[in-house]
Amino acid sequence: MAPTMTVIRLVARPMLASTFVWGGIQALRNAPALAEAAKPVNDEIRDLADKVAPQVHVPEDDKTLVRINAGIHLVAGLGLATGRAPRLCALALAATVVPTTLAGHPWWEEKDKAARSAQMTHFFKNVSMLGGLVLAAVDTEGRPGVAWRTQHAVGSARTSAKHLRRAATLQAKAAGRAVKP
Repeated sequence: MAPTMTVIRLVARPMLASTFVWGGIQALRNAPALAEAAKPVNDEIRDLADKVAPQVHVPEDDKTLVRINAGIHLVAGLGLATGRAPRLCALALAATVVPTTLAGHPWWEEKDKAARSAQMTHFFKNVSMLGGLVLAAVDTEGRPGVAWRTQHAVGSARTSAKHLRRAATLQAKAAGRAVKP
């Protein structure tokens, strides 16, 4: 891994995570007010969860869902900022950005031109952050990813099995010759 990329990651990850850590703190402080705005999206999440995974219990209380989302933002944001499981943390944050953006910045519902413009700006900032999180989630830091390592391990296992089969065949032939009178 190039030293420049290490420095870039060291600086860029906390920069990307900062908005989630700050937002998580603010959401915990203002959960009741945010719960009201999040209700329509939370209802959609509950409906989707009932259809896709009925065994998963999604809290009915909107404040609880806001607090869970805030907790994910705090924990995953700090993890991304400090480089602790950065890919997993970026993925967790990316998963929360979509409902957070839909609940927090519904520009399509705004009638006032200035308010609509402000909501669109925030909406597209969140879309931009989502792009950064997706990049962080797939960043292997110059090391091979899981898919490559798995494929490489399978190839190595096949090669080893082929060599073992050849060696076993040769040994069996040699043993057969040694036993013949």
